[in-house]
Amino acid sequence: MLPSLSESVLRLRQHLTQFAPLSDEDWRFLVPHLRLVPLARHAVFAEQGRVAADVAFVLDGMFRQYYTKDGEERTSYFFFEDQLMGGYFSSLTGRPSLVTIEALSAGCCLTFPYAVLVDLFSRRMAWQQFGRRFAEYLAVGLEERMVSLLLLSPAERYEALLVSGDPRILARVPQHYIANFLGVTPVSLSRIRNRTSGGSRTAIS
Repeated sequence: MLPSLSESVLRLRQHLTQFAPLSDEDWRFLVPHLRLVPLARHAVFAEQGRVAADVAFVLDGMFRQYYTKDGEERTSYFFFEDQLMGGYFSSLTGRPSLVTIEALSAGCCLTFPYAVLVDLFSRRMAWQQFGRRFAEYLAVGLEERMVSLLLLSPAERYEALLVSGDPRILARVPQHYIANFLGVTPVSLSRIRNRTSGGSRTAIS
């Protein structure tokens, strides 16, 4: 059953105001463009090779972002409830997306065109402030991910996930996707977990 549109819009507004205060006047420019979209398990929200035109706010479900190179998938991010997701490189540049975003469970999102945000950035100061702060948030997350991949061992990446990562990853994401995210095989991940004191915090397999 889909959540009500009014409840979903309220959740989105509460999330966005963490980045910038949005008045009723600011908010009314976005509301007409919001759309509730149910997604089945394994449905694709953004697809590598196609332009990603929309941004989504996750109301229910979990999603995986991954690259495909030489036929091999490489997981780069997970999205859960009350998070924004999208193929931002593609939306910003208008070029085909470098990533695919796939539903790992049945879910529901509130979507809107990225082009609408761009228009609001130029028309409303509050939306411009939101755009700047959200871009800073994305930049910090990207740098953290790059540092993790370049400087940490797989075991250190797992320990960092235990300490400061989103706990929903370990609680809900299948182990083989977590292994892919960490850059190891499922067998190697099992060994790392067994050697780690927090190894009892297991994910589903």
